[in-house]
Amino acid sequence: MTAPRLLSSLLESCGVFLRDVGHGLLDVSHNGLALLGLAVAAAGMFVAGHPDMRQQMEVSTLGWLQERHEARAERDGNLLVALAEPVAVNRATAADPRALTRPQAAVAGWLSRRYKVAPEPVSRLVQEAWTLGQRAQLDPTLILAIMAVESSFNPFAQSPVGAQGLMQVMTRVHDDKYEAFGGQHAAFDPVTNLRVGVQVLKECIARAGSLEGGLRYYVGAANLPDDGGYAAKVLGEQANLRLVASGRQLAVTVPQAPLVVPVRSPEPSAPQAPVADQTVDPVPQAVAPVRLERVALLR
Repeated sequence: MTAPRLLSSLLESCGVFLRDVGHGLLDVSHNGLALLGLAVAAAGMFVAGHPDMRQQMEVSTLGWLQERHEARAERDGNLLVALAEPVAVNRATAADPRALTRPQAAVAGWLSRRYKVAPEPVSRLVQEAWTLGQRAQLDPTLILAIMAVESSFNPFAQSPVGAQGLMQVMTRVHDDKYEAFGGQHAAFDPVTNLRVGVQVLKECIARAGSLEGGLRYYVGAANLPDDGGYAAKVLGEQANLRLVASGRQLAVTVPQAPLVVPVRSPEPSAPQAPVADQTVDPVPQAVAPVRLERVALLR
């Protein structure tokens, strides 16, 4: 056999071999893809029949993607992206003032300007005061007036004797009331403190048999000869809020009745006109109110 013919036969044999190998690999690949497809379909049907497993897989996948996203953000130096928490808004005590009724919106706007706090959290508190007032059969303006006098709408306020939060509830005395909200630290959640404070107020009024007496119990002055003007101050601020809720234009500078140390005098003083009935709204004078030391067992 000549060399050219030998070379041609060799090349032809190699070509046949390569074609056979190629066809074999193609068949194997097709079979492998078919098996893979069957496996994926079977797995999908299995997962579809187990919702809990599907949810767990979704959570795991989402967590893995979130970790990769955070790692990439930290690597790029974007701290806010790395610490992003889209559900954080659910913790915010806020409401759109436009969602309030007209009396509620008027009260929220007046309180916001008077106590220099943002209108959104005040709107949420006004909404809650209206809801709680209806359920507890208390005037919502009374609830708001107590918050104003007690804490000036500072949800983190604390008195020297341990009264805490918006309503200045004695947390260590009423710790059982916070159990339904997760524990004593809920005293610094504005809405929770408001709800517990309203319950305490309702109990105080029921114990005393009157609103004024209940306020004396609430401030811890039930066993004292005088409450230092606390009830008068709360009721005066409530009168202001009632006027605002009714549509009356009332200046935010209208003064509160100051808390004073009671001084006994032989002759009763002449009654004065309520603050809310003044036609001229003077700028309040600087008064350093003297707080009563609350009787813990009564708060």
